Amino acid sequence: MARQKGVIKLEGRVGDLSFYKSGGDYLARTKGGVDGDRIKKDPAFARTRENGAEFGRAGKASKLLRGVFKAPIAMTADKKVASRLTTQMLKVAQSDTTNGRGERTVAKGDLGLLLGFEFNGQASLDEIMSASSSVNFDRATGAVTVDTEFTNPKLELIAIEGADVARMTVGIAAVDFESAEFEVNVAQSDAIDITSKDALTSSVSANISADSALPVFIVLGIEYYQKVNDELYLINNQECRALTIVAVDTV
Repeated sequence: MARQKGVIKLEGRVGDLSFYKSGGDYLARTKGGVDGDRIKKDPAFARTRENGAEFGRAGKASKLLRGVFKAPIAMTADKKVASRLTTQMLKVAQSDTTNGRGERTVAKGDLGLLLGFEFNGQASLDEIMSASSSVNFDRATGAVTVDTEFTNPKLELIAIEGADVARMTVGIAAVDFESAEFEVNVAQSDAIDITSKDALTSSVSANISADSALPVFIVLGIEYYQKVNDELYLINNQECRALTIVAVDTV
């Protein structure tokens, strides 16, 4: 790597030299690495091609699932969620025992490996809330109900400056990783007073079409709000938002 000097700054490639801008500096470097055509054709790079193909499928599956739960993810996810979910999707693809190396897919893998995935790597659901939740999904009707039992919300929810209440979010989706089609439904609970010491049950229901033949994913999340004149305003604090895959149901 070398810095460009002079009045005229270059960007692009000339012969074996590449000119580019990085961090405000104009730099130059010689062309390196293995030729792309060789990677595509040389038998010596068969494993590289296989790994690349499976990584590509994992990336598409990650993008699809993030798009499925786009609304709740937008409120909770950290900046590295794409790479973290792709890494987990790759593990799912690699668990495929039907296809050979390079042909393995997420659809044929163990989707249960996604159970417990946290869309916010900075705060897990268990760190924000200690109350227990039960997930009840009926594939025949397509309905899911998530009940969270609070015995003392003040002790079971972390205290966040400026926050008055919290709301639970439940999302359910049937996803076809091969066609990239899906059906999703997201619902939120009533407001939960985070200063209350009284026991309560937060029950949230959502549903998709009955008797779906697709894998079903259920996410559970929590967000904190400030209440002003009966209006709720989302607290802009990554430490009080979480979204977790709490159930994966396959046919």
